Amino acid sequence: MSENKAAVLKKKKKHGFLYLRMVSGSDIWIHVAMVVLMLFGLIMIGSASMGLAVGNNTYLLKTVGKQLVFIIIGYLMMTTLSNRFKLSFLKSRSFPIVMFVMEIALLACLVFSAVGGARAWIRLPLPGLEITIQPSEFAKIIAMLIVAAYAGDTDIHFKNEWDSVKRPIIFIGIFVVTVLVLQSDLGSAAVIFLISCVCLLIPKNAQMRRFQRMLRVLFWIMVAAVVLILSPEGSVIIKSLPIATYMKNRFLSAINPFSDQYGSGYQLVNGLTAFATGGWFGLGFGNSIRKYMDFPAANTDFILAIIVEELGFAGFLFLMILYGTIIFRMLSYAIKIKSERAKIILVGTSMYFLIHIFFNIGGVTGLIPLTGVPLLLVSAGGSSAMSIMACVGIAQSVISAYKNGEIE
Repeated sequence: MSENKAAVLKKKKKHGFLYLRMVSGSDIWIHVAMVVLMLFGLIMIGSASMGLAVGNNTYLLKTVGKQLVFIIIGYLMMTTLSNRFKLSFLKSRSFPIVMFVMEIALLACLVFSAVGGARAWIRLPLPGLEITIQPSEFAKIIAMLIVAAYAGDTDIHFKNEWDSVKRPIIFIGIFVVTVLVLQSDLGSAAVIFLISCVCLLIPKNAQMRRFQRMLRVLFWIMVAAVVLILSPEGSVIIKSLPIATYMKNRFLSAINPFSDQYGSGYQLVNGLTAFATGGWFGLGFGNSIRKYMDFPAANTDFILAIIVEELGFAGFLFLMILYGTIIFRMLSYAIKIKSERAKIILVGTSMYFLIHIFFNIGGVTGLIPLTGVPLLLVSAGGSSAMSIMACVGIAQSVISAYKNGEIE
């Protein structure tokens, strides 16, 4: 037995049950932060759901019960993938099949009726329960893996820049168009697009450099466009855009939620009020006032407002420390690892967290339009919880392979 493997086994025994389901070499800090986030999210979902449960005795039990089942399934997915996922899978014949099945699942959502203007869910016909699966959450992982498979660690000499990036662009483009145009889910399409763009900046292939420069320029153009649209004069531009009315209202509410505080701005105004009420240490766990005042999405998109109202800025800081631990640890490994595929997975998973945090916090505070992007592992939602845990499992497998000397 090599000294490296012996040290890993010794460390595994030292940490006891935390490593019971983890592959040797996985990062303990990431694992602990994930478990704490799951438990914290489950508790806060229960608290935030109390207002919605008034007059419905079974709502709270069903909501917390479903979330518990989803995080158990997600945990099993995370630990299984951390043990079994191999980078070689990305070059196998099975990976294109996974991509094809993913697109079929995205198209299957169109069979079901729209919710909030988007047709992004598959409803499972279970008696007495409303179970939905959102395939676009899992498309975020597949998009990241597509970049790793077709752009990372390639020694092929391409004839031109287009040949070097055409496969990831075409495949990811199909996902984005399906989610944005057919499903009308702007938030998920934006997350898939941004994760993919960041991942495409990682390969060092000389023939990709012009494309990477174009991505950087495109990023700053998008930032400038958002700043212009959200300026006081942006309302004129928004009203002339050929987009759905509910999307226009989200932009207009971000500019000035008080212009229609009992209509399109009602949700955002209540969220801002909850933030202001929380102060440093909040009103106390379970003592939120807003959740009893017909506050839409209190346990999903706007759960952060309930957390701050009950636990204050201290609760918000605790949450950010957990997210920060995961992101920092993954990026620290990404810096050390030479394998581009491994690096893409680690950076892509970090961006998965960062983009969701930015979109959710930006949306509930009015800095950017609401996108419907959840706060990972904290907002109620089975698909987002299972997806991010699966993604972390894949990242943990990469970290383990690096620690055990399987990749450089």
